[in-house]
Amino acid sequence: MNVAIITARGGSKRIPGKNIKNFLGKPIIAYSIQAALASKLFDEVMVSTDDEKIAEIARSYGASVPFLRSSSSSDDFATTAQVLQEVLGVYKTSGKEYRYACCIYPTAPFVDAQILSEAHTLLMEKGLDSVFPIQRFSFPIQRALVFKENKLAWLQPENALKRSQDLEVTYHDTGQFYFFNVPAFLASGALLSANSSGIEIDEMAAHDIDTEEDWKVAEFKYTQLKRQQ
Repeated sequence: MNVAIITARGGSKRIPGKNIKNFLGKPIIAYSIQAALASKLFDEVMVSTDDEKIAEIARSYGASVPFLRSSSSSDDFATTAQVLQEVLGVYKTSGKEYRYACCIYPTAPFVDAQILSEAHTLLMEKGLDSVFPIQRFSFPIQRALVFKENKLAWLQPENALKRSQDLEVTYHDTGQFYFFNVPAFLASGALLSANSSGIEIDEMAAHDIDTEEDWKVAEFKYTQLKRQQ
């Protein structure tokens, strides 16, 4: 059995109401819900939230909200892992245990059924603990600069003069979703293990949204991506 867990707490400091803010015509959380439902991979698509308004909107788009999140997993310091542990624990006490789960963030409009299916297939075929989308850093992080006493310096001086093509390719988590093996996750408490892998996606297929400016860029990129498709 598979479950999709969309984590959407009510509090948001930088962008008020972020998880249900209008993104090109509908609440941004709707994109995550609809992608999960369209994939047909899940026995249940649920939203973990502490907010009744979010719960109401989530249900209107086809997700379930079987229980509200506790206060301890709703503050600014609660981690994604803690939220997932709580959700899976509540399900277990009610007699539901899942083999695989996918944590999808509510502000991930670029996620679609196809990449969820690809992640699920990779997870199953390779016997992995988790799979999630990644992107290449556009500039070699080995040649990053830092401020030291108000002066610029190389973070890794030994790499300052190396050619970009001679440096190891590095990636970052896109912050969209994690498809994972539930028993492995509960045993380690970590979504990234020595047995995890990623699916590399194009730079236009994701955008981290932390500010109003990020929001505008994400809408622009999403619009351009859909035109290309």
